[in-house]
Amino acid sequence: MHASRRGLIATALAAPALAHAHAQGAGWRPDRQITMIVAFAAGGGTDTAARTIARFMEKDLGQPVVVLNRPGAGGEIGFSELARARPDGYTIGFINTPTIVTIPIERRARFKLEDFALIANIVDDPGGLWVLADSPIRDFAGLLGAARERPATIGYGTTGIGSDDHLAILAIERATGTRFLHIPFAGSAQVKQNLLSRAIPLAVMNMAEGMNEWRQGMLRPLAQMGMTRWEPAAQVPTLKDLGVDVVEGSMRGMAAPAGMAPEVLERLALSVRRTVEDPEFQALAVQQTLPLRFLAPEPYRAELHALKARYEALWAQHPWRE
Repeated sequence: MHASRRGLIATALAAPALAHAHAQGAGWRPDRQITMIVAFAAGGGTDTAARTIARFMEKDLGQPVVVLNRPGAGGEIGFSELARARPDGYTIGFINTPTIVTIPIERRARFKLEDFALIANIVDDPGGLWVLADSPIRDFAGLLGAARERPATIGYGTTGIGSDDHLAILAIERATGTRFLHIPFAGSAQVKQNLLSRAIPLAVMNMAEGMNEWRQGMLRPLAQMGMTRWEPAAQVPTLKDLGVDVVEGSMRGMAAPAGMAPEVLERLALSVRRTVEDPEFQALAVQQTLPLRFLAPEPYRAELHALKARYEALWAQHPWRE
C-alpha cells in the first residue's frame, strides 16, 4: 500500500481515539527542549524518519525537538540510554523491531521492553536483499547458487546481531541450506556505504533504505520480505513469491522511559498522531518512501508483546548467536 494511503487509512480508523486524545492530551505543555534519542547512526532510515518527524513535533509542541544519535551494539546503547532517562516527557526516542525485543532475549541487556512507555508506531518497513546494479548476482536464485558454490564467504552487511536483517538471513540459510558471512555495522547508512564502495557484495536492509539508490541506477533489490509486495517496489518479488517462507522487517516507533505521567504520554501520542495526519508530512513520507503504519499506544504494545513471544520461541529453537 502506498505510504500516503497507509497514513490516511490509519487516520480514518483512529478518529474516535483522536477525539479522546484531543480532550485528554491538553494538560501537559513542554516548557523546554525535548531530546529524541535514535539508537542508530545518522543517515540511516530511522534517523531520516526521526529528523522529519521532529520538525513537525516542534511545531505542535512549541519547543525544539533535537535528535541525538547513540549508535552501537545493535541499538542497545541508545535503547538503554532512553530506558534510563527521567520519565518527564523531555527525553523520547525511536525503538526498532526486532532489536527492541531480541536484544534482551539473546543477552543480559541493560533494558527490557517493560522499561518503556510506548507512544506510537510510525513506520513498518519490509526487509530487502540489495546488490550493486552491476553485480554478477542477478536474482535471488543466483544469490543462492553463489552461496552454494562458496559457502560462508559471501559477506552480507546488517545493522547488527539480532536485527531484522540478521534474522532474515539466518532464516534463509535454514530454509535453503546455504551459509553466508555476517558483517555487522552500526547502522544502515554504513551498510549501504560499504555496499556502494564494493567492500561487501550484499546488503540486507529495509526496502525504503535503498529506494533512492535504486531509482538512481546504483543498487538493485533481489527480493523483499513483506507478507505481500510493497506497492512502491511492486516489481520486486517477496521471498514467499520465490518459495521461501520468510517474512521480516522493521517497525519504527516512538517510546519514552516507563513511569511517565498519563497526561504527558497522551500529549506526546497526540503530537505524533497530528504529525502523521499532516498533509505536508504525508507528502514528505511519500518523497522519502516511508511505509507509514500508525499504531496508538495500546495496539503498539500488543504488537510488540506478540513479537516478543514469537522471537522467544525462535530463540528456543534456533539461537542466533554468532
